[in-house]
Formats: sequence, structure tokens, C-alpha cells
Amino acid sequence: MTDDHGTVAAVRPPKRFAARDYVELTVHFKCNLKCVHCMIEGTMDWLKPESADDFGRILAANRQSRQWKGLILTGSEVTLRRDLPDMARKARDNGFEHVRIQTHGMRLANERYCRELVESGIDEFFVSITAADATTHDAITAVPGSFEKAVRGLEHLDAYEHVATITNTVITRLSYPQLPAVVERLRHLRRLVQMDFWNYWPMKETDDKDLIVSHLDVLPFLRDAVHRAWGFGRAVEVKNFPECLLGDDADALENDQPKLIIDPEFWPEFMRNGFHQCVHRSYCGARRCLGLNTAYVKKFGWLADVLVPLPGEAPPAATMLGTQARNADPFAAKP
Repeated sequence: MTDDHGTVAAVRPPKRFAARDYVELTVHFKCNLKCVHCMIEGTMDWLKPESADDFGRILAANRQSRQWKGLILTGSEVTLRRDLPDMARKARDNGFEHVRIQTHGMRLANERYCRELVESGIDEFFVSITAADATTHDAITAVPGSFEKAVRGLEHLDAYEHVATITNTVITRLSYPQLPAVVERLRHLRRLVQMDFWNYWPMKETDDKDLIVSHLDVLPFLRDAVHRAWGFGRAVEVKNFPECLLGDDADALENDQPKLIIDPEFWPEFMRNGFHQCVHRSYCGARRCLGLNTAYVKKFGWLADVLVPLPGEAPPAATMLGTQARNADPFAAKP
């Protein structure tokens, strides 16, 4: 049985991870890749990672309240931290049921290091796969061999039954035609439970790198990839794509994010994106949609004849990650 896009109709696996169950801590702002689509490349040199004291406060709070089930360690490339296994052990000792890292996956190609991370308590791995083949992936990351190492790392993680892996593919002019092929390339992985597709935003008002793609060009490739992933029994999360364009596949859209603990200087830069712009915003009932951002509108216009308002009452104005209050450091001093 096929759907109206010619792909195999699939049962949609339930979403596995609830954002409210996790807290995300930025602990490192160095990276050994040079991904052309890096959204924080202009801020890595001056954003400050959370300190050991900040980490300790998160642990103490969760030990007492059990507010979160999972801790996500992120930043730029956290596997460059030598104390990453120690951080994971401390998190598990203080009541976190799950520890996740966000990584480009290259160091996971070292089987001994991979095992060390798993044995330290890291049981969820969010791995960036930028394309379906080494030529394209390595061109995007600017590091030869990075694709082979990332895939090998995911294969190493297949050896651990209790581990869950998630992949993320950023949608850009360089990657969007390969989205279905990414799903097929990774179909052999046994621990891959979710595939994310993040539509690129440039963290500024203009697309200086010419990486933003028209939503209309992306749409058939994205829907094909979503259906293929569902067909393999994997959950899917699509980020930063108009809800109305996804049609019957809008269930894949998920812009909710865990509480993020990050240098407050990040937020003014992030707000330059200018999300939630749409000609229908004042009366559209979409609850999960980010609309268009400033750089997209400048490049492709408002898509007024394509975007369709959804029924229901328009939600209050919001930011990408909910409200700033929700994502601010919960331990920061209150006025």
C-alpha cells in the first residue's frame, strides 16, 4: 500500500522522548569539525560553558526533586571533554535515569572509547549525520573520514541492548535531496530509535551562505524520508518547517525542546532569527509551528499563496523554545 507521495504507507511509531523529561546543559564550546551549516560557529569563541558548580547545582536539584528523567550534555563537541565519563557517572549517581550526549560521532569509532562511555552511564546518543554518503557528508563537515567514523560509531553502539541512538540531519541546499537516502543508508542500525530532521536557520537575518532551501523544494524529499523512517519503525521529529505544508504528516513536527541551560548571551543572537513570521499568524490555529524566519522571508518571500491557516484559536506569541522563562537557568538569581 502506498500513500499519495508514492512511498510505502507506514504505522507511525509513538514519540519516544518527551522534552519535559530532560534538561540540557551546555558544557563545551569547542569542535574539531567545521560544518558549513554550524548554527553557533560565530558564538563558539565567546560563549561560556556551564561551570562545575553549575553542573553540581543541576545534580543536587535533581537528586532532591527528581524533576527530570534525563540529562543531555551538549555544546559543540562534548566528546572532546576528558571528564565526560565522570560527568555521566555523577549524573546517574544523582538520580538521572538517562544521560544523553549530542555528538558528531567521530570518537565513537574507537570501540574502546565507545564502551567506556556506555559503561559510564551514557545510554542515549544523538549523532549528527549530515548526508547519505561520505563525499557529501565530509564536504559539509570539512573533515575527510568523518562520515565513515560516525557510521562506525553508530554500529559500535548496536552492540548494547539498553542503548538508544538518535540521528539528526540538518536540511540545507547541500543535503536536502539526500534525505530519503540517509534513512536508507542507516536502515541496518538496530538501536536507532528516532531520526530528526532540522531545517537550517542561520542565526542572523540573512542567508549569507546560501544554505536555506525553499520549503516547496524540500517538501517531497522530507515527506519521503519521514515515511521511510516510519516504515522502519523509527520515530521522527521535524524541526522548523511550516506545519500546514506537512499535511497528513504534521504529526512529525515537534519544535518542543528540553529546558536549556546556556550562557544567557546566546539568546540575543538566537532571537535574530525572527521566528513565527507568517501572513496568517494572527488567526492560524497551529500550535507547533515556527512559521517563517527573517532570512527565509528575505530569500523566498512570504509564500502567502501556499501557506494555509489551520483551524482553531491562534496561540499566544512564543519563542522557538517555548518562552524564555521556561528555558532560562532555573537556578539563576531572581530579581
